[in-house]
This record gives sequence, C-alpha cells and structure tokens, in this order.
Amino acid sequence: MRIGVLTAGGDCPGLNAAIRGVVARVVAAGEEVVGIQKGWRGLMEGLARPLGRDQVRGILYEGGTILGTSRMDPYVHGDGYASVRATVEAEGIDLLVVIGGDGSLRTAARLEKEGLPVVGIPKTIDNDIPGTEVTFGFHTAVQVVTDAIDRLTTTAESHNRVMVVEVMGRTAGWIAACAGLAGGAEAILVPEVDYDLDDLADRLRARHSSGHDYSIVVVAEGTPDPQGEEETSGVDAYGFARLGGVGNVIAHELERRTGYECRVTTLGYLQRGGTPTAYDRILATRLGIAAGELALEGRTGVMVAVRGDRIEPVPLDVVSAPPRALDLERYQEAAWFFA
Repeated sequence: MRIGVLTAGGDCPGLNAAIRGVVARVVAAGEEVVGIQKGWRGLMEGLARPLGRDQVRGILYEGGTILGTSRMDPYVHGDGYASVRATVEAEGIDLLVVIGGDGSLRTAARLEKEGLPVVGIPKTIDNDIPGTEVTFGFHTAVQVVTDAIDRLTTTAESHNRVMVVEVMGRTAGWIAACAGLAGGAEAILVPEVDYDLDDLADRLRARHSSGHDYSIVVVAEGTPDPQGEEETSGVDAYGFARLGGVGNVIAHELERRTGYECRVTTLGYLQRGGTPTAYDRILATRLGIAAGELALEGRTGVMVAVRGDRIEPVPLDVVSAPPRALDLERYQEAAWFFA
C-alpha cells in the first residue's frame, strides 16, 4: 500500500507533528508514504516526494509544514478529481491523508465521492471545524494571544490607554474568548454575540473613573462592525476574502465615545506561526497515528475527531455542516470579568 499525505489551506502549529504521526504508524506496518508538496497545488502539478522515518525526524517541535501548503483548490482552480488523477496514478497512491481545515476537508470529501479514498485530519487555529471538540493549532494560538495581552496590559497601564487587540478566528470567536479570558480582558467582541458600543463605552468610563484607567478589548476578526458589515482587506491570490480591520473601526468608535486614547494591535499571522505547545504536539501526533491506522485498515471517507479524551473516526461529510460556533457558555464565563 502507498499512502499519500498533504497539508492544505492555512498553516498552523502542529502540522509537522501530524505528518510525523502518520508516517511513523504507516512505516511501522511496512507500507510506504509519499508526501505531496504545496497542498492541493502539488497534487494537481505532480509535486511529490517519499517520506520515511528519516525524513520526519526532528520536526516535532517545528512550526509550519515540511510539505508546504497553498490555498489552491482542485474544484475552484481546476476540474476536481480530473485535476489530480495523473499525480495519484503516477505516484501509485492508494489512499490520501488530508490534513486541513473545513474547506480543505470539504474538498477531500468531494474527491472521496469521485473515487479517491481519503482520511481527514482536522487542523485550524480557529477551532471551528464541526464534528470534533478541538483542533490542533488552537491552543498554541490562544497562548500566543494571551502572551500578547499580558505585554499590552503593561503598556496600556503605563500610558492610561485602551488597547484593542484584533485576533484571528474567521467567523468563530474561540480564540478571542479563550485568550481574552486567560488575559483578563475588560471586553471581548465576537461574531456570535451582539454588542452595544455605547454600553461598552459606559463600562469603560466607569472602570477608568474608579482608578483603573486602562483597558484591554479583544475583538475577533469576523465580528461585524457597528453597521453590521464584515470588514475585509481585499482578496488573496486565490480569490478568497481576507478578513480584518474591525479592530480599527472599534478603536475609533470607542475613542470618539470615551475620549480615551485607543491603540490597536492586530496580531495576524503571529498566531499561526512558531513552535506548537506541548498540548498541540501531543494532539496532532495522536490524530496522525489514528489517521495512519485507519488508512492501513482501508477505512476511508472518515475524519479523525476528538471526542472527550478519545480519538474516533467520524464521517468526513460532517464538515459540510456550518462552522462550529463559539460555545456561549465559554463566552459567559469570560463576561463575568468584563469592566
């Protein structure tokens, strides 16, 4: 058996650990692994190389992906399975392990229906993939944002400022809520919860007048602006919208309403890069091993998912559901500490 593995979509901490897990499990069974480079683009253009134990040594703690990735998609930028068939046949790939977010896994599910056996591994810092309780990359991103909030808090206090921190998450507020809770933010704005800027301004004024004359406001990038519109900064090279900019809008409005100096920090790609936390290394490794086992068993059309403390297969079609929104109980836990 020859098993292909690729990483598609945005990078995130833990991808190399997942690749390593797949390779270790498959090679231990005496089977071969071929790595597809540059995501779906590599499968469309024939970019592949063998992966053995030697090729995945020393990558556990590295960020990014040794295989590279891209946002090219065979259904958006090609003709579906027909766009990748030549590489699959030339490399003798019997089954493909796809490590990706919801968009990449939806593509994998379509290819499965066209005849390419697939096992999926969910990854994203956004933690919004349906069917699994958590995705690797998320905890590392939360730690990065928490560290940033800690640092911004000291400068906010020194200068009596309101610091607005815009974080990733697309249309889900998981990173904002969890990092805001961990960092002690005075307010957290997320797509799932309506907000009132006049009320927030009143609460900030009350806080500052009580002697705590600085505040941290965390804003998820997918939060609508005060007019209910999504803020974007154009499209990327593959035609996908880039979310971002709502932090600047919120800061401007809060400064106008309160008279306090407001500064914005947009953390952007800092949240996706760098060394994965121990939690994400372990989770990604477990998911990679589980996907390798399913591949060896010939169980396809499934995704490995976290259910409690166990890794279980779920139908790959689960990714066709809407993104997994922030648990509002988690938001309420953070809200008890708002200004």
